[in-house]
Amino acid sequence: MADVLGTFEQAVLLAIARPSTVLGKEAYGRAILKEVELRLDRPVSAGAVYATLDRLEQKGLISSETRPGDDARAGLPRRYYSIERVGIRALNEARAAVDRLWAGVRWPLKGAT
Repeated sequence: MADVLGTFEQAVLLAIARPSTVLGKEAYGRAILKEVELRLDRPVSAGAVYATLDRLEQKGLISSETRPGDDARAGLPRRYYSIERVGIRALNEARAAVDRLWAGVRWPLKGAT
């Protein structure tokens, strides 16, 4: 894939792709936001998450569907997201690129601080 995924895009994709999370197949905006905040260990704006979801969908890395709401949501519909094969491939390529960057570097870095 020619496009390089940014860190935030990776965090959003991983929130959708991570099967062991509470999201499972229920990856909707607010749950994705909470997962990203948990993994990045910092507050994240809902606008940033939704803009990233739109961008990832435009790139074909994820898809979405709107489902009818339930009583708990007063019938309001909810959009659910799933990762596409090309999204998985992009994550694998992003991870491989980072691994290549760090190859041969001793961790943790030491030096002037």
